[in-house]
Amino acid sequence: MPEVIALIGCKGPTQETDYLAVLAAAMPEERIVPFRLMDDGARDAARVAIVANPDPAEVAALPNLVWVQSLWAGVERLVNAFDRPLPIVRLVDREMARTMAEAVLAWTYYIQRDMPAYARQQRAGVWRPHPYRKPSDTTVGLLGLGALGIAAAERLLGAGFRVTGWSRSPKAVPGIEAMHGVAALPIMLGRCDILVCLIPLTPETRGLIDAERLAALKPGAALINFARGPIVATDDLIAALDSGHLAHAVLDVFEVEPLPAESPLWSHPGVTVLPHISGPTDMPSAAATVAANLREFRRTGEPPQGIDKARGY
Repeated sequence: MPEVIALIGCKGPTQETDYLAVLAAAMPEERIVPFRLMDDGARDAARVAIVANPDPAEVAALPNLVWVQSLWAGVERLVNAFDRPLPIVRLVDREMARTMAEAVLAWTYYIQRDMPAYARQQRAGVWRPHPYRKPSDTTVGLLGLGALGIAAAERLLGAGFRVTGWSRSPKAVPGIEAMHGVAALPIMLGRCDILVCLIPLTPETRGLIDAERLAALKPGAALINFARGPIVATDDLIAALDSGHLAHAVLDVFEVEPLPAESPLWSHPGVTVLPHISGPTDMPSAAATVAANLREFRRTGEPPQGIDKARGY
């Protein structure tokens, strides 16, 4: 049975067809087959799987995998899902970093220019200008200083915002005050007019932004979550909004997606709900990245560097 590459995790036939077309164009020398169409021989022969938020059981059903290439930056569903060593390679793609940085800047402007307040005034029929606040008078805190955080920092600095950031381990980012470690997190939060969450979901970051961390933010601060829903404790967030300590939250990610119709977030006046659109995968760019990884694997026999499973990313 000739080796095939498994494609796992597509949402419906349309997405599957689109993925297959763009991946085939980027690597015509490879044979890529959806998992559901692979027979036992093909599943046994597969050494590489390309995945998009897959069911871990389907990945585990490929017994001779050498490595897994994700089409997403987040890989939390696969971490520690297998009882054998298996490199899991995140998508590190410049186009994704660019679009995420674009979204961070756009929604930072949304907060800085008081768009939530004007939207409420429109619904109430109120005509009242608000004082202008310069970007240079606004501190944006980036929770997470990986590739996405660094790209966002560059955009924000270019627009004139003051920028600070936090990561678990030390990072040097030109132009910003970068802090690290649990003890430094409340210090960074206390300087934020706007907090942007860009960290991966791990056991350590689940529920990280809870009542205590929200209380550490400046009174009247805003939150933008473009990372993963479970990083922010929803009930604590609603309480902080209801008390007035937090002015607004822009949420693109949720514990359950799509966001259930009964969620109080839909109708909360202090919340903007987005349907997970801040950092979409650009398939041609992602396919080129995957193709480069596969060609190097064919050349050397060595899989690309995977995530650190102990850290979860």
